[in-house]
Amino acid sequence: MIPPLPQAPRALDMGPAPGVPTHALPLDAAAAASRAGRFDVVVVGAGHAGCEAAHAAARMGLSVALVTVQVGDTAKMSCNPAIGGVAKGHMVRELDALGGLMGRITDRAGIQFKVLNRGRGPAVWSPRAQCDKRAYSAAMLDVLAATPGLQFVAGTAERVRLDAAGRVAGLELSDGRVLESRAVVITPGTFLDGVMHIGEQRVAGGRIGEHAALALSRCLGALGLERGRLKTGTPPRLHRDSVETAACTEAPGDEPPRPFSHWTESLTLTQVLCWSTHTTAETHAVIRDNLSRSPLYSGDIRGVGPRYCPSLEDKVVKFPERLSHHLFLEPEGREVDEIYVNGVSTSMPADVQWAFLRTIPGLERCEMLRPGYAVEYDFVLPHQLDPTLQARRTPGLWLAGQICGTSGYEEAAAQGFVAGVNAARTVRGESPWVLRRDEAYIGVLVDDLVTREHREPYRMFTSAAEHRLLLRADNADERLAAAGHALGLITDAQRERVRARYADIAAEESRLARVQVRPVGEVARSGVTARDWLARPQSAYAALPALGVATALAEPEAEALEVRVKYHGYIERQRRTAAQATAAESLRLPVALWDTDLRGVSHEAAEKLRRWRPETLGQAGRIAGVSPADLAILAVLRARKI
Repeated sequence: MIPPLPQAPRALDMGPAPGVPTHALPLDAAAAASRAGRFDVVVVGAGHAGCEAAHAAARMGLSVALVTVQVGDTAKMSCNPAIGGVAKGHMVRELDALGGLMGRITDRAGIQFKVLNRGRGPAVWSPRAQCDKRAYSAAMLDVLAATPGLQFVAGTAERVRLDAAGRVAGLELSDGRVLESRAVVITPGTFLDGVMHIGEQRVAGGRIGEHAALALSRCLGALGLERGRLKTGTPPRLHRDSVETAACTEAPGDEPPRPFSHWTESLTLTQVLCWSTHTTAETHAVIRDNLSRSPLYSGDIRGVGPRYCPSLEDKVVKFPERLSHHLFLEPEGREVDEIYVNGVSTSMPADVQWAFLRTIPGLERCEMLRPGYAVEYDFVLPHQLDPTLQARRTPGLWLAGQICGTSGYEEAAAQGFVAGVNAARTVRGESPWVLRRDEAYIGVLVDDLVTREHREPYRMFTSAAEHRLLLRADNADERLAAAGHALGLITDAQRERVRARYADIAAEESRLARVQVRPVGEVARSGVTARDWLARPQSAYAALPALGVATALAEPEAEALEVRVKYHGYIERQRRTAAQATAAESLRLPVALWDTDLRGVSHEAAEKLRRWRPETLGQAGRIAGVSPADLAILAVLRARKI
């Protein structure tokens, strides 16, 4: 069953703006106003990154202020109300194993669950869940508001305050209030100087009907952080009753549904249906005839969009040989009218959107509840951050989410967790916490951000992980629960549950290695064990009883055992490769090295190294333009400096 979530007290407003009498406030807000606005950690933004950051820091025993304009918009699913997908689902499982929230909330709000890529190898099996967007936001708000030490602050962040030494000292709000703090985590999503585009219309804002954070963007620039401009988009929403689903193909979830969270024992729910359809030649003709009205092609949009999730007009222009593109119709909740048209991100004018939608099978009589739109926004080039996501030039300032140039709820949540944990550890005087590339997709994500140049939104894929067979979704708890326990975010009972699970799997593997079998239809020969038989590509643990071998594991554990046995050689090879890479990561590069002339290193490499300032020899090797010869010279220079 899904673990129950606690009932939440009412979220607090952090006191009055100047000139507002406390007697005019609700009782709890007046009480808050009587206290000094001092916190250990201040988190800006209650999106997916901010929620994980605030929750992690508070669970680690610190006082945390979570600043947001509208408390009711906590963890709002602005685009597709779905969690997971290729590689993204891996990160959610990792977050869950470490003590994060996204997996638990998904199990509570999910309305359809499936595992993608089942026809391929286990390294790329990826869980995904369609969620009820209102239920997701409400469940997250409940958990955060009930977390000891965490307080919501209703307000707009305007400026980071520094002390005389240049360290973070707090946050100033637009109404003049000051939240004193030794650590600030900024997670503003697409709101930094956000501009929305619908055809020829331009409106300031980071989300439909909401503001743009212009002052905060200028503040980051004043702190010396180099910024760029990116673009994202969202598709139109349609009224459920106007869609002819009979003309579409049903896309059901998996039965039985498999939970996202390691701590959810089972899911009991009636899953909703999604549907698939496709564009047509007529759809593409409408788009081509109106390209001059698209801000992408008129020059109005200058920010770079996501390569792997392009707008529909981009697909039509860049892939003219394609006669159609697949689309998915996904409900945004159980009791809502909105249907999300996955695959039709667009910034075309509303009348053009309506026209091309009605050329799609099943949508001939559709009614738009809201047109799609594009958002341009500022981001901070992430090479300016260290592996904890702290700004190198501004101690005490962490950034996470789309401000770092990423796309997706899952990438944002993973960064928020890393930033929140490290902000808390820094305040407590503890060492940085960093995951390696062979430990987690989260480690791959952060390392890619801080060691590579990004001029377009970063999206995680399994292909980005060189050790992906080690980083499977099914073994995230085995890899990371101990780390979550060490951080204080996984309980003793949870840690013991993981230990017992894998002890059972190991014991079953050992037992099968001792049992002799004679496969049906084969000539009798000695030395064939049940484990040997299970290692064959077409063999299954569930078929062992037919060979006279009893089984003892439930389905998830049986699946984990099969992966271990069938891919044993490949897994061991990757472990050896990972161990070699870890040796390079252990060679730390002194900060003073970047102030020398780096004699012998190529000019291009020296320029890149001074800009990125890698902390280890392994990180230096992943910077574009740094050759093996440059690394050899760096190793010599390192030895001279140490």
